[in-house]
Amino acid sequence: MRLWLERKVINFTRKMNLRGKIFIMYVLILLVPTLILGSGSIYLVIRSLHQNYLVTVDESVRQTARNVDFGKRSYDLLAVRTATDGELIARLGRDYADTPEVVDTVNYVDRTFLITSKYLPGIVDLRIYHTNETLVQDGQLLWRPEARNISGIDERTWYNAIIQSPDALHWSIVPDDPSQVMITRKIIGPTGDVLGVVYILLSYDAVFGELLGHPFHDRGNLYILDQSRQIIAATKQWQIGGNLKADESKPRGHIIVKPLSSGWNVVAVFQMRSMDQQSWSVLMLISCITAFFLLLSVFLMLTIVKNIVWRIRRLGNRMNDLSRGEFEATVRHYGQDELGEVESMFNSMSTRLGKLVEDITKAGQMEKKQTFKALQAQINPHFIYNSLGLIRWRALDAKDDEQIRIIDALTTFYRLTLNSQISVIPLRDELEHVRAYLEIQQLRYPGRVLIEWEIGDDVLPLYTVKTILQPIVENCYLHGAITRKKDAVIRISVTKRGKMIEMSVFDNGRGISDTTLLEIEEGSYSGSGNGFGTVNIKERLRLYFGLEARFIIESEHAKWTRVTVVFPACSEYVNRGDGRLA
Repeated sequence: MRLWLERKVINFTRKMNLRGKIFIMYVLILLVPTLILGSGSIYLVIRSLHQNYLVTVDESVRQTARNVDFGKRSYDLLAVRTATDGELIARLGRDYADTPEVVDTVNYVDRTFLITSKYLPGIVDLRIYHTNETLVQDGQLLWRPEARNISGIDERTWYNAIIQSPDALHWSIVPDDPSQVMITRKIIGPTGDVLGVVYILLSYDAVFGELLGHPFHDRGNLYILDQSRQIIAATKQWQIGGNLKADESKPRGHIIVKPLSSGWNVVAVFQMRSMDQQSWSVLMLISCITAFFLLLSVFLMLTIVKNIVWRIRRLGNRMNDLSRGEFEATVRHYGQDELGEVESMFNSMSTRLGKLVEDITKAGQMEKKQTFKALQAQINPHFIYNSLGLIRWRALDAKDDEQIRIIDALTTFYRLTLNSQISVIPLRDELEHVRAYLEIQQLRYPGRVLIEWEIGDDVLPLYTVKTILQPIVENCYLHGAITRKKDAVIRISVTKRGKMIEMSVFDNGRGISDTTLLEIEEGSYSGSGNGFGTVNIKERLRLYFGLEARFIIESEHAKWTRVTVVFPACSEYVNRGDGRLA
């Protein structure tokens, strides 16, 4: 029965073109069964997705509430421990008769509570306000309410409002500045009198920003309400300080409220419309994929796999080989239908593509070399040499030895830089170029930077690409701020290790941050450069040495930077024909 049915199907599709075969497959294998089987499952899938989404959102809000509750209790505990410190209460309630006692109290407060401000993240300021006339204010932790502004309010008005408030501990948003949160805690003496106030200023972003930043993939909002139902934090910061309105929940909107142990509430407001769209998208995708893989296994697909699918799979495998650079890959084509024509065209394309890639590679290498030479040729070397010679004669007449040193260093520096006829030079010349540059910098910043050299004698006659080392040394001054560093050191090392040359430049300047270092390694750094930056150096190393060259940047921010260049040791300049050294 199976063989008979196979013959019938093949005979039916033998005279059809590829479009007709695919159409028949689509109608009989995909469309009709999908319409029949899929209509009954759509409702159940959508309902299941909605329920799972609501459960996920509820759990997300619950977790957010736990984090908010934990964070608030941490800051509350910090304020309460400070305000209930027995020694602090005793010292604030004491009358001071002489200066040593006052100094002792100030030292105690600084020693005990100054480190307190470092316990938790986001603390911008911590103060202890008091009204003890015999105790000074040091402007650091101890303060007395005076005619100053604190968080946009007059200090005395603010202090009196806190004292008269029935709450011992209070959170509030700084007026006209929703980016800061203020915590106050009364300091109460043994007799019940208010001796002062603990004032803690927090950064809103550090405390609430990450928790409320982008809830539900930006498809809803989160709010934190205090005991008076005032918004203390929200996804939309412009709503902070107001009250949650009833119209926040629009049609098909949902609200989830999670109370906190402190009396606060975390409120989530989100819309189901986006969930409906996402549910339908996911449903359609799952339905199509499920239907495709399910129906592939049925009998009719197996009967035509030799005619179409097997040949397409073989062609796909050859395309994969082609993507890996195997341009000799070919396929044996069968039949005279459209797929057979594609197989024949693929064989022709793979041959022509290999030739085209080779031509493009050579053209790109030549273009890079010509671009580099064009940049160098923009300056007239003879004009600069003649000008420097004229300035040197005038300096000789004036017997200005320091100016003569500068001119000689510049002449040496530009002799190599402006020579557009050569791209590869001995290491001896490259080091002379770097010494000329450093001579100029030492004259500009006398005595500020110590230059250390570690040069192997066996590397001087070997060859390197021109102006590889000097831009790295220049970055020590431009970006490393080495001249502003105490005990500044630049250490230049050139050694031969086996068949490789290793050039290293170390400086103890300001270093490179981890973010900037990652951007430089990925090639996405957009900071200012000197025209011969890391990208240029990497490209020229790759042009001349291919994958054998390495360019390594190591750094510790605010401490040091080391740049290392490794490339093959070349005793003579032999161009291999593709732009690289032999």
